[in-house]
Amino acid sequence: MTHINFRDLRYLVAVADHQHFGRAAAACFVSQPTLSTQIKKLEEYLGVQLVERTSKRVIVTPIGRSISDRARRILGEVDDMVDAARAAGDPMSGDLRLGVIPTLGPYLIPHLFPALRQQFPSLNVLLHEERTSGLIERLREGSLDAAIMGTPIPEDRLIAEHLFHEPFLVALPADHPLADSPAIRRSDLDTLGMLLLEEGHCMRDQALDFCSRVGAQQQQDFRATSLETLRQMVASGAGITLLPMLAVHQLGTGTESLAIRSFAANPPTRELAIYRRRGCARNQLVEALAQLIRDLPPVRELVAA
Repeated sequence: MTHINFRDLRYLVAVADHQHFGRAAAACFVSQPTLSTQIKKLEEYLGVQLVERTSKRVIVTPIGRSISDRARRILGEVDDMVDAARAAGDPMSGDLRLGVIPTLGPYLIPHLFPALRQQFPSLNVLLHEERTSGLIERLREGSLDAAIMGTPIPEDRLIAEHLFHEPFLVALPADHPLADSPAIRRSDLDTLGMLLLEEGHCMRDQALDFCSRVGAQQQQDFRATSLETLRQMVASGAGITLLPMLAVHQLGTGTESLAIRSFAANPPTRELAIYRRRGCARNQLVEALAQLIRDLPPVRELVAA
C-alpha cells in the first residue's frame, strides 16, 4: 500500500461499528477475506495495530478507535463534497439521510413521506430513528444530512431550522378524579406522580422541567421505552402522563380506560426543529423539507390551535 484510500477507511469504520469482520464485510458488500486483508495492509502502512483479532470477536485498539473517528469525519466531508456536486445539477434529487427522534417519527412520517413523494419524486429519503444523543453524533460524523429533534441542542456546529411548537396533553386513567374535568389546570397536577420515558429521550427532560414548575413528581419505579408504553400504562391505571398532540391524534385513546384532556391555559409545549451541519451540501433541500413539514395539514392544525 503506497497511500490511504477512502475504501479502506470505510472498511475500518465498518469494523469499528460492527466489531466483527463478517458483519463489517457484509455492510461493505465485499468478502470477509478482502476486508481483512485491506485492514491488515492499512495497519502495515500506518505502522500501528488497529484491531485485535480473536476467534470470537474483533476489538478495536485505542489508536484504531482514534483513527476510525478521524476516518468518519474525513468520509463525511467526502460525502458532503459528492452531495454538493450532485446537488448542483438537481438539489431535490438523490439520497437524503434523515434522522428523527422516536417520540415524533411514528406520528410525523406517515404524513411527511406521501407529501415528499409527491413534491420531490426524485428524492430518496433514508430514515434513521434514534434518540437525540445518537442523532447529534451521526450529524457530527456526517452519516446523517439532517435530523428532526427537540430544541434546544447544545451543539455550535449544528444549525436549527424551526418547524413547529407541539402542545402536550394530559393522559389519565378514565376513573381518575381529574378525568371528569373538561380541561386540566396546572395546579391540578401539584404533588401528583407522573409516568415518564426512560433516560435519553429529550421528551423526558421536557416533562421533568414541566413537573418541577407545577410541583408534580416523577414516579421513580417506572421508565417507559416508548409513548405507546406510556399510553398503555396510563390505561391500566398506573398513573398519569403527558403526551404530545401529534402522538395523541395518531394513537387515539384506543381504550375506554384512557382519558385525554387538554390544559385549561398555557399548555406546556415542545419545539421541534430540523438540524444540519454548518456548510452542509444539502442546505437548499433541508430548507425545502422544513417548509414542507410546516405545510403539512396536521402541523398547520397545531399552529392554528
